Amino acid sequence: MAVLTEEAASDGGTAGAPSRPRAAGRRGRRTLLIAAMAAALLALCLLSAGIGAYEIPVGDVLGSLLHRVGLGGARLDRVGESVLWNVRLPRVVLALLVGASLGCAGALMQGVFGNPLAEPGVIGISSGAAVGAVGSIALGLSFFGNWTVTACAFAAGLLTVLVVYALSRSGGRTEVVTLILTGIAVNAFAGALIGLFVFFADNAQVTQITFWQLGSLAQATWPKVLAVLPCALAGLAVAPFYARKLDLLALGERPARHLGVDVERLRITLVLVVALLTAAAVAVAGIITFVGLLVPHLLRMAAGPGHRLLVPGSALGGALVLVAADLAARTVAQPAELPLGVLTALFGSPFFFWLLRRTRRKQGGWA
Repeated sequence: MAVLTEEAASDGGTAGAPSRPRAAGRRGRRTLLIAAMAAALLALCLLSAGIGAYEIPVGDVLGSLLHRVGLGGARLDRVGESVLWNVRLPRVVLALLVGASLGCAGALMQGVFGNPLAEPGVIGISSGAAVGAVGSIALGLSFFGNWTVTACAFAAGLLTVLVVYALSRSGGRTEVVTLILTGIAVNAFAGALIGLFVFFADNAQVTQITFWQLGSLAQATWPKVLAVLPCALAGLAVAPFYARKLDLLALGERPARHLGVDVERLRITLVLVVALLTAAAVAVAGIITFVGLLVPHLLRMAAGPGHRLLVPGSALGGALVLVAADLAARTVAQPAELPLGVLTALFGSPFFFWLLRRTRRKQGGWA
């Protein structure tokens, strides 16, 4: 019976011979979906690297990339090479890393909480990182030079998660409802601290704080890419190994324990992975909302609830969404640039309301 239950949880259907053709069909659709997303992401990256105030044809972008790795191609002129490698490509790569981190973190959060409406900001990671960044700006801290804001945001995001988890833990266990309520309280407190810092900041600092809170990749550089790369790669590499346990957790805590899952250890580990991914992303890009909510749910609707596909697929989808959003942010209102966080919220909010109405209509709410 346990084997049947595990198979059902992994495949999103009833185990047994009659379901094998349908399971094969689902696997085929999932493979096709991932391949299509990967191809779209590659094309979008090349397009994003070429579009801007200084236009570079896609063929020339590809030729420069091939030339750099020694596979033929040709160099661009001096200005083109500088624009492509010092401005465009760092921004595209940073969008890839930040989007993948937020998408994967959203899928993990929804799996841990058992709720498709969960996202990394629920437990205060984003707001905690915001407090660190805003505080460092308002207080004029500079002990890490240009990296001070990024370092403070990353450290504050991780510290916030540890505080939330410590406050919500009781009797050696952490209940999901308590964790969420604690996160709500910490988010409110963080918002008050941010308001206090803004109140005491001067005009120049307020401008910098506002720009950071709205989210942007405009200041992307290769050093910033290298700063987020270890955290993003570590989190993205670890997350897929917990896909099966998340499928079992979807059956409920008690069945998961009977099937050998240490629920508390799983929850602690994945919350830390989410904190690592989100804090690193927020530290270099500011607050970018709804990617972690929207992408996993859309993928779940398209390919089913199995986390074996959902976790890596959400990373791929998050990267795709953020590269597209960043391209739109810097081209829709040229020569001005729209804040990236505003753009994602502008499209993510209607989807959120639609999701709420759809859920209430079908299920009467979240049980």
